[in-house]
Amino acid sequence: MCAAIRRVFARALVTGIALSLAVPAFAADGTKLFSFVSEDGEIVAALTSEDAALGADVGAIGKVLHDHGTLTVWRYAVRKATDGELEQAPLAKISVQAQGNLRVEPYTTPLRVVPLQ
Repeated sequence: MCAAIRRVFARALVTGIALSLAVPAFAADGTKLFSFVSEDGEIVAALTSEDAALGADVGAIGKVLHDHGTLTVWRYAVRKATDGELEQAPLAKISVQAQGNLRVEPYTTPLRVVPLQ
């Protein structure tokens, strides 16, 4: 009986850890992060307030990029917060161009996400 309880506890612990790591990256205000991947590299970004209506739909983001050729986003980067913890924070407002092979993916991180101001 004791071994069965240990197995159940171990499974619950592993499941809890897996779920805590799989939480999507978004701030308290709902800022969602995306990864824009091209041949040249990867950029982590959030939509501007003007494009926030697209939500977390990567298909809609791809369609806007295809139709308009560009999309203005806030680039995010990792920094150390005042409390010493690492966090994802806005770095600069940039324009993403739909050239070559560009892929948009939801981005997840275990770090705290700083909302857009």
